[in-house]
Amino acid sequence: MGSKASFAAIALLATTSSLTFAAETPSTVGVAQPSAADLKSLTDIRVGIVKAALQLTSEQEKLWPAVEEAIRNRAKNRQARLERIAELHDDATDPLHQGNPVELMQRRADRLIQRGADLKKLADAWEPLYKTLSDDQKRRMSFASYVVVRGMHDVIEHSVEAEDDDD
Repeated sequence: MGSKASFAAIALLATTSSLTFAAETPSTVGVAQPSAADLKSLTDIRVGIVKAALQLTSEQEKLWPAVEEAIRNRAKNRQARLERIAELHDDATDPLHQGNPVELMQRRADRLIQRGADLKKLADAWEPLYKTLSDDQKRRMSFASYVVVRGMHDVIEHSVEAEDDDD
C-alpha cells in the first residue's frame, strides 16, 4: 500500500470510528455512554490503524506486542476512570453543596497521576520500536497518532470536561 493510500485509509478509519461516538454532544446529554464493548472496539480500531500505518518489518513486529499491550492497558484504565466518574456523577445530587472540595481535588489528582503513569508506560513501550522506524514510518506514525488521538480525545474525553472544572 502506498503512502497516499495509507494516509487516506488512516484518515477514513479514524474519522468513521470517531463519528461512531460523536453522537454524544452537549445536545444529547442523557444518552447512554459507550459500552465496554464499544470502547474495546474503538481500541481495536485504534491499534489496527496505527499498526497498519507503520507497515512493520518482521524485525519490528517483534517489538509490537509491548506497544499494543501498553495501548490496551491505557485504554482499559481510561475506561475504568470514565466509569468511576459516571458513578460519582450518578451518586451526586448536588455536587456544589454535597462533597468535600479537598476530596474532589484528591480524586482528581489520583486520576491525573494514573493518566501520567499510563502515558509513561506507553512511551517506554514505544521507545525501542520507534528507534527502528524509518523516516517514512515515523511520518506515518505521527500522522496516524495525531488523527487517532485527536479523534479519540475529542469524542471520549469531552465526557469528563465537567469533572475537570472542579480544579
